[in-house]
Amino acid sequence: MTPEELAEQDGRDGRPAYVAVSGVIYDVSASDLWRDGRHLDQHQAGQDLTEALKSAPHVRTVVERFPSVGRLTTTPPTPPSSSSSSVKLLGIAIGVTAVLLIGWLVLR
Repeated sequence: MTPEELAEQDGRDGRPAYVAVSGVIYDVSASDLWRDGRHLDQHQAGQDLTEALKSAPHVRTVVERFPSVGRLTTTPPTPPSSSSSSVKLLGIAIGVTAVLLIGWLVLR
């Protein structure tokens, strides 16, 4: 699940309440401490709470008791298209050829 997909699972309007911790996504929907996707008015479901959990008054195993529903992934960056790379290489080749031609004409 991507961070964008996780954000949709915020526990509001009947949606499930999911949180991510260290790359694992947990379903906290059944917890009374996560009503409407809010945890003690400090945290909202649909987020990666890895950093927030470091300063929580409880240990990580409390979250790990909830059902795991997947893994948090990142969207891989889109690689540049090969056509744009080809255009750049062609431009460089034309530039180098022009410089060599001009140099040859001047030194002749």
